[in-house]
Amino acid sequence: MTSTHGTPARTLGTVVEVLEETYPLSWAEDWDRVGLVLGERSAPVSTVLLAVDPTVAVAGEAIERGAELLITHHPLLLRGASFLPADDGKGAVVTSLLRAGTGLWCGHTNVDRSTRGTVGAWIDALDLQEPRPLVPGRRDTVQSGAHNSQLFGLGAVGVLPAATTVGELTAAVADIVPETARGILHTGEADRAVRTIAVCPGAGDSFLDQAAAAGVDVYLTSDLRHHPALEHVEASADPAAVPALIDVPHAASEALWLPQARQLLQEALPGLEVLVSGHTTDPWSGRAG
Repeated sequence: MTSTHGTPARTLGTVVEVLEETYPLSWAEDWDRVGLVLGERSAPVSTVLLAVDPTVAVAGEAIERGAELLITHHPLLLRGASFLPADDGKGAVVTSLLRAGTGLWCGHTNVDRSTRGTVGAWIDALDLQEPRPLVPGRRDTVQSGAHNSQLFGLGAVGVLPAATTVGELTAAVADIVPETARGILHTGEADRAVRTIAVCPGAGDSFLDQAAAAGVDVYLTSDLRHHPALEHVEASADPAAVPALIDVPHAASEALWLPQARQLLQEALPGLEVLVSGHTTDPWSGRAG
């Protein structure tokens, strides 16, 4: 199909094809809910909006900015829903997008595994040398997808380009990610030396053992809960025997993917207007003290 100007006509389906060739749905965890949630594949698309979460505010922004497709990292219906009334948050998202004719595509762990996804964004941001997966790809994902060269794994382990400290690295990360009310936290002494790092964007406390086994100086991730984090730092009487921890707010850690997704779509579909949401989807808005 071509437009009246002789250029290829972009449809919702062609945008989805680019996304799912780069981030095959088969790369997602079995429990995940990724792919096209709303929209007609034949519908024309000239503008898309990228965001971390499909919140009510983000859906409103997509409609206000004229996007025919909203692309988010987190799924809208990860935990399922039997009812979607318009006075419910998820129901309001679905209702408003459907009324406006705006589609919704959600990626998640399929994006996390890609060198052009969240893990790749952090490898680039930290300029990691000799990166390797923190958690290698499953056997059933390795053999699937058109772009297996981009299949990396969950999280990354690598060497920083120069020696630093936990405090300096924490400050550098704060400059890399969007500002949040809570900020970036670290364990232990700020002057602890750091050269090797494990990083897992998004919730990564389930990989604390893998980070410790990798023998790195520091592990950077999100959503570190009290007990797992405390058990990790107290696993040895010598604090230096286990990696220090840096905790980045979840949405901020995955926002680094949005510019990569924008570049991907602009390269694959010249002329497509690709916008990045101006809304932060971090749930916290302030703090005292």
